[in-house]
Amino acid sequence: MDGYNRGGHSKYSMKIHIIFVTKYKKKLFKTDEQVAEVKQFVHDGAKKYGYTIIQMETDKDHIHILLEYSPKVSVSDIVKQLKQYSTYQMWKFHKSYLTTQFWKRHILWSDGYFVCSIGQISQEIIEKYIQNQG
Repeated sequence: MDGYNRGGHSKYSMKIHIIFVTKYKKKLFKTDEQVAEVKQFVHDGAKKYGYTIIQMETDKDHIHILLEYSPKVSVSDIVKQLKQYSTYQMWKFHKSYLTTQFWKRHILWSDGYFVCSIGQISQEIIEKYIQNQG
């Protein structure tokens, strides 16, 4: 089974597509430098917590992240860790700019998020496989 990771007693492939939207949908990522930095901070946070970024891209008010992770961690923990890390780093390096957007509150992302699991096999194929067991 190529393309799978191994744990102590498991073999897995856990990949998700996540979207974070900026608070109040503010168009914060206007310059190439801002885009590069927020992507770097998300990447650094992922590395710190043991996730692998497969693909990432931003628009002015949101970011798409495709990442791989271990089944030992919950999706909500991934979201929390990446949002907290990237928010902290953005405020650390862009406090004067972000203060004009959010006053004194150290926020960057909206409370919600979008997440969708992805796989290499379609739901239809899995359903047929299960139906043909036994």
